[in-house]
Amino acid sequence: MVRIALFIAMLLSLPVFTMSNAVASEQVQVGSAAQQQLLGSPVYIQIFKQERTLELYARVEDKFRLVGAYRICDFSGGLGNKRREGDFKSPEGFYNIDIHHLKPDSRFYRAINVGFPNDYDRAQGYSGKYLMIHGNCLSIGCYAMTDANINVIYNYVHAAFDNGQRNVQISIYPFRMTDTNMQLHKNSFYINFWRQLQPGYAYFEKYHQPPMVSVSNGNYVVNQTPMQTQPASQLAFATVK
Repeated sequence: MVRIALFIAMLLSLPVFTMSNAVASEQVQVGSAAQQQLLGSPVYIQIFKQERTLELYARVEDKFRLVGAYRICDFSGGLGNKRREGDFKSPEGFYNIDIHHLKPDSRFYRAINVGFPNDYDRAQGYSGKYLMIHGNCLSIGCYAMTDANINVIYNYVHAAFDNGQRNVQISIYPFRMTDTNMQLHKNSFYINFWRQLQPGYAYFEKYHQPPMVSVSNGNYVVNQTPMQTQPASQLAFATVK
């Protein structure tokens, strides 16, 4: 118990870069000892378009803790979800990937396929393929990072799979989905879709665990009941047909 407590204290003391102090050319730095400890832990990813930020989390005991916030170099199409192939929009929604979504030999250095289209997208008749988080800092329809940053993100995800995590959830939001921001965007064409996403954001903010999301009758549904911590091998995205 003393060892675990010391590790948690070390983790919480790590410097975390946010939009205010990170630029696209920087790699978010974590202490080498903590980095080695966290590699192989279950991970979770959140993306915020408006803030141009990808957040990587790793599980420590029963909660997911922020490892680093990485600036997104580029995405396209503005706010709102992707609907058809060729609209050049980067996707939004709740995605779930396995080890087969990793692309170590991508022409954009390294890439993680976000899993578009998911069951929600297919229920709406949306189309598209090869929507990635990748390097090279330039893209259309994907989320482009610096090579240094995608290397860190990729390594954490790959190590989590190697250590038994079956599925990694990626939650992609238009912005931080606070009530204030939702009010600011209340007249958006996408507001009804965003109202389906907000409970997932709120769930993680409250419980520090990825939301359990299903798709029912063509809509996202977020389970608001906190669950006991699951083994890494059981972490998965639920889908209701």
